[in-house]
Amino acid sequence: MIEENRLTTTPLQVWLIEDHAVYGERLQRALNRIEGIHCKERFTACEDALTALANQAAPNVILLDVGLPGMSGLEGISLLRVQAPRCAMIILTVFEDDEKIFRAICAGAVGYLLKTATPDEIATALHTAVAGGSPMNPRIARRMLDMFSKANPPQRDYGLTPREHDILQLLVQGKTIKEAAFQLGIGFYTADEYIRSVYGKLQVRSRGSAIAKAVKEKLVSQAPEQKD
Repeated sequence: MIEENRLTTTPLQVWLIEDHAVYGERLQRALNRIEGIHCKERFTACEDALTALANQAAPNVILLDVGLPGMSGLEGISLLRVQAPRCAMIILTVFEDDEKIFRAICAGAVGYLLKTATPDEIATALHTAVAGGSPMNPRIARRMLDMFSKANPPQRDYGLTPREHDILQLLVQGKTIKEAAFQLGIGFYTADEYIRSVYGKLQVRSRGSAIAKAVKEKLVSQAPEQKD
Protein backbone atom coordinates (compact mmCIF):
# COMPACT_ATOMS: atom_id res chain seq x y z
CA MET A 1 0.00 0.00 0.00
CA ILE A 2 1.01 3.67 -0.35
CA GLU A 3 3.23 4.74 2.53
CA GLU A 4 1.70 7.25 4.95
CA ASN A 5 4.40 9.86 4.36
CA ARG A 6 3.33 10.11 0.73
CA LEU A 7 -0.26 10.95 1.54
CA THR A 8 -1.50 14.49 1.52
CA THR A 9 -4.46 16.06 3.26
CA THR A 10 -6.06 16.85 -0.08
CA PRO A 11 -6.42 13.75 -2.29
CA LEU A 12 -4.81 13.78 -5.71
CA GLN A 13 -7.43 14.57 -8.33
CA VAL A 14 -7.19 12.04 -11.15
CA TRP A 15 -8.96 11.65 -14.48
CA LEU A 16 -8.92 8.40 -16.40
CA ILE A 17 -9.30 8.22 -20.19
CA GLU A 18 -9.96 4.56 -20.99
CA ASP A 19 -12.44 3.13 -23.48
CA HIS A 20 -12.38 -0.47 -22.23
CA ALA A 21 -15.51 -0.50 -20.06
CA VAL A 22 -14.62 -3.36 -17.69
CA TYR A 23 -10.99 -2.38 -17.14
CA GLY A 24 -11.81 1.31 -16.84
CA GLU A 25 -14.59 0.81 -14.27
CA ARG A 26 -12.53 -1.61 -12.19
CA LEU A 27 -9.49 0.67 -12.16
CA GLN A 28 -11.54 3.72 -11.23
CA ARG A 29 -13.14 1.87 -8.31
CA ALA A 30 -9.79 0.45 -7.20
CA LEU A 31 -8.09 3.86 -7.25
CA ASN A 32 -10.91 5.45 -5.29
CA ARG A 33 -10.45 2.84 -2.56
CA ILE A 34 -6.83 3.96 -2.08
CA GLU A 35 -6.33 6.72 0.47
CA GLY A 36 -5.02 9.94 -1.06
CA ILE A 37 -6.48 9.27 -4.54
CA HIS A 38 -9.74 10.61 -5.96
CA CYS A 39 -10.46 9.43 -9.50
CA LYS A 40 -13.50 11.59 -10.09
CA GLU A 41 -13.87 11.34 -13.87
CA ARG A 42 -13.52 8.57 -16.41
CA PHE A 43 -13.81 9.33 -20.11
CA THR A 44 -13.80 6.99 -23.09
CA ALA A 45 -12.26 9.51 -25.51
CA CYS A 46 -9.76 12.38 -25.40
CA GLU A 47 -12.34 14.65 -27.03
CA ASP A 48 -14.63 14.25 -24.00
CA ALA A 49 -11.81 15.12 -21.60
CA LEU A 50 -10.93 18.21 -23.64
CA THR A 51 -14.55 19.34 -23.48
CA ALA A 52 -14.63 18.78 -19.71
CA LEU A 53 -11.48 20.86 -19.23
CA ALA A 54 -13.30 23.84 -20.69
CA ASN A 55 -15.81 23.68 -17.82
CA GLN A 56 -13.99 22.07 -14.92
CA ALA A 57 -10.78 22.57 -12.98
CA ALA A 58 -7.97 20.43 -14.29
CA PRO A 59 -6.96 17.39 -12.22
CA ASN A 60 -3.47 16.78 -10.88
CA VAL A 61 -2.96 13.79 -13.15
CA ILE A 62 -4.55 12.34 -16.28
CA LEU A 63 -4.11 8.62 -16.95
CA LEU A 64 -4.81 7.79 -20.57
CA ASP A 65 -4.62 4.88 -22.95
CA VAL A 66 -2.90 4.99 -26.35
CA GLY A 67 -5.50 3.16 -28.43
CA LEU A 68 -8.63 5.26 -28.01
CA PRO A 69 -11.55 5.80 -30.38
CA GLY A 70 -11.22 8.97 -32.44
CA MET A 71 -8.18 10.90 -31.24
CA SER A 72 -5.43 8.61 -29.98
CA GLY A 73 -3.85 9.11 -26.58
CA LEU A 74 -0.61 10.15 -28.26
CA GLU A 75 -2.44 12.86 -30.22
CA GLY A 76 -4.47 13.90 -27.21
CA ILE A 77 -1.53 14.53 -24.86
CA SER A 78 -0.39 17.66 -26.67
CA LEU A 79 -3.89 19.19 -26.72
CA LEU A 80 -4.59 18.24 -23.12
CA ARG A 81 -1.37 19.90 -22.02
CA VAL A 82 -2.42 23.15 -23.71
CA GLN A 83 -5.60 23.28 -21.61
CA ALA A 84 -4.02 21.85 -18.48
CA PRO A 85 -0.32 22.76 -18.53
CA ARG A 86 0.26 21.84 -14.87
CA CYS A 87 -1.44 18.47 -15.14
CA ALA A 88 0.85 15.42 -15.30
CA MET A 89 0.03 13.04 -18.16
CA ILE A 90 0.73 9.33 -17.71
CA ILE A 91 0.23 6.74 -20.44
CA LEU A 92 -1.42 3.52 -19.24
CA THR A 93 -1.53 0.95 -22.01
CA VAL A 94 -0.89 -2.59 -23.19
CA PHE A 95 1.53 -1.34 -25.86
CA GLU A 96 5.25 -1.32 -25.14
CA ASP A 97 6.76 -0.90 -28.60
CA ASP A 98 9.60 1.59 -28.94
CA GLU A 99 7.86 3.98 -31.32
CA LYS A 100 4.83 4.53 -29.07
CA ILE A 101 7.01 4.95 -25.98
CA PHE A 102 9.21 7.51 -27.75
CA ARG A 103 6.25 9.43 -29.20
CA ALA A 104 4.49 9.54 -25.84
CA ILE A 105 7.50 11.02 -24.05
CA CYS A 106 8.11 13.51 -26.86
CA ALA A 107 4.44 14.55 -26.74
CA GLY A 108 4.76 15.42 -23.07
CA ALA A 109 3.88 12.31 -21.08
CA VAL A 110 5.75 12.21 -17.77
CA GLY A 111 5.26 8.49 -17.31
CA TYR A 112 4.53 5.29 -19.19
CA LEU A 113 2.87 2.35 -17.41
CA LEU A 114 1.58 -1.00 -18.59
CA LYS A 115 -1.90 -2.22 -17.73
CA THR A 116 -0.32 -5.15 -15.93
CA ALA A 117 0.50 -2.67 -13.12
CA THR A 118 -1.52 -3.13 -9.92
CA PRO A 119 -3.74 -0.31 -8.58
CA ASP A 120 -1.21 0.27 -5.78
CA GLU A 121 1.60 0.56 -8.31
CA ILE A 122 -0.45 3.00 -10.37
CA ALA A 123 -1.27 5.03 -7.25
CA THR A 124 2.42 5.22 -6.39
CA ALA A 125 3.11 6.40 -9.95
CA LEU A 126 0.48 9.13 -9.58
CA HIS A 127 2.18 10.49 -6.46
CA THR A 128 5.58 10.24 -8.14
CA ALA A 129 4.38 12.21 -11.17
CA VAL A 130 2.85 14.99 -9.07
CA ALA A 131 6.09 15.20 -7.09
CA GLY A 132 7.99 15.84 -10.33
CA GLY A 133 9.16 12.31 -11.08
CA SER A 134 8.78 10.16 -14.20
CA PRO A 135 7.13 6.88 -13.25
CA MET A 136 7.82 4.00 -15.60
CA ASN A 137 7.77 0.25 -15.61
CA PRO A 138 11.46 -0.76 -15.07
CA ARG A 139 11.55 -2.59 -18.41
CA ILE A 140 10.15 0.47 -20.19
CA ALA A 141 12.67 2.73 -18.46
CA ARG A 142 15.53 0.51 -19.65
CA ARG A 143 14.21 0.58 -23.20
CA MET A 144 13.96 4.37 -23.07
CA LEU A 145 17.60 4.60 -22.01
CA ASP A 146 18.59 2.23 -24.82
CA MET A 147 16.66 4.31 -27.37
CA PHE A 148 18.26 7.58 -26.32
CA SER A 149 21.67 5.95 -26.21
CA LYS A 150 21.27 4.76 -29.81
CA ALA A 151 19.96 8.16 -30.90
CA ASN A 152 22.93 9.90 -29.26
CA PRO A 153 25.93 7.56 -29.58
CA PRO A 154 28.89 8.46 -27.39
CA GLN A 155 31.44 10.61 -29.17
CA ARG A 156 34.74 8.87 -29.89
CA ASP A 157 38.08 10.63 -29.78
CA TYR A 158 40.16 7.72 -31.14
CA GLY A 159 42.86 8.58 -28.63
CA LEU A 160 43.86 11.77 -30.45
CA THR A 161 46.31 13.98 -28.58
CA PRO A 162 45.47 17.70 -28.24
CA ARG A 163 47.99 18.52 -31.00
CA GLU A 164 46.53 15.85 -33.31
CA HIS A 165 43.06 17.17 -32.65
CA ASP A 166 44.24 20.72 -33.46
CA ILE A 167 45.77 19.72 -36.77
CA LEU A 168 42.72 17.64 -37.72
CA GLN A 169 40.49 20.62 -37.05
CA LEU A 170 42.65 22.81 -39.30
CA LEU A 171 42.44 20.22 -42.08
CA VAL A 172 38.65 20.20 -41.73
CA GLN A 173 38.72 23.99 -42.03
CA GLY A 174 40.44 23.61 -45.39
CA LYS A 175 44.02 24.38 -44.38
CA THR A 176 46.93 22.79 -46.23
CA ILE A 177 49.63 20.96 -44.28
CA LYS A 178 51.91 23.96 -44.74
CA GLU A 179 49.24 26.39 -43.50
CA ALA A 180 48.42 24.14 -40.54
CA ALA A 181 52.08 23.89 -39.61
CA PHE A 182 52.47 27.68 -39.77
CA GLN A 183 49.35 28.31 -37.66
CA LEU A 184 50.48 25.82 -35.02
CA GLY A 185 54.05 27.12 -35.01
CA ILE A 186 55.64 23.79 -35.96
CA GLY A 187 57.69 22.59 -38.89
CA PHE A 188 56.21 21.13 -42.06
CA TYR A 189 57.64 17.64 -41.47
CA THR A 190 56.48 17.65 -37.83
CA ALA A 191 52.98 18.53 -39.01
CA ASP A 192 53.16 15.76 -41.59
CA GLU A 193 54.05 13.26 -38.85
CA TYR A 194 51.09 14.37 -36.77
CA ILE A 195 48.78 13.96 -39.75
CA ARG A 196 50.10 10.44 -40.45
CA SER A 197 49.44 9.59 -36.80
CA VAL A 198 45.88 10.95 -37.14
CA TYR A 199 45.35 8.78 -40.24
CA GLY A 200 46.48 5.72 -38.31
CA LYS A 201 44.22 6.36 -35.32
CA LEU A 202 41.20 7.11 -37.50
CA GLN A 203 42.01 4.10 -39.70
CA VAL A 204 41.93 6.12 -42.91
CA ARG A 205 44.44 6.54 -45.72
CA SER A 206 43.80 9.99 -47.09
CA ARG A 207 43.13 13.59 -46.13
CA GLY A 208 39.63 13.43 -47.64
CA SER A 209 38.71 10.31 -45.65
CA ALA A 210 40.03 11.87 -42.45
CA ILE A 211 37.99 15.03 -43.01
CA ALA A 212 34.85 13.05 -43.86
CA LYS A 213 35.15 10.93 -40.72
CA ALA A 214 35.89 13.94 -38.53
CA VAL A 215 32.80 15.78 -39.78
CA LYS A 216 30.49 12.74 -39.72
CA GLU A 217 31.46 11.75 -36.17
CA LYS A 218 31.77 15.35 -34.95
CA LEU A 219 35.36 14.94 -33.86
CA VAL A 220 35.94 18.66 -34.42
CA SER A 221 33.80 21.69 -33.76
CA GLN A 222 33.95 23.52 -37.09
CA ALA A 223 32.88 22.57 -40.60
CA PRO A 224 35.12 23.08 -43.65
CA GLU A 225 35.43 26.64 -44.87
CA GLN A 226 33.71 27.49 -48.14
CA LYS A 227 36.10 28.58 -50.86
CA ASP A 228 35.22 30.94 -53.68
